[in-house]
Amino acid sequence: MARTSPRLIDVVFKPHIVRGAIQVSLVVGTALNLLNQGANWYRGEGISVFQLLVNYAVPYLVASYSAARNDILRSRADDG
Repeated sequence: MARTSPRLIDVVFKPHIVRGAIQVSLVVGTALNLLNQGANWYRGEGISVFQLLVNYAVPYLVASYSAARNDILRSRADDG
């Protein structure tokens, strides 16, 4: 009998996926913040904390979803 595929929510929190998503988020989020708010920071003006957080959260969510989906598809192919 074939195994049941893991749920996405279970796979997203695997340590290797969290680690990889954090690394992607740090690189991409920093680049996005520099692009979106760099001029304000350079001029000594305030930056939007909300935008700062979103610029890190979105790459984290995309990277973790992609990695988890890839793990699930790979496990299905191995079961096949």
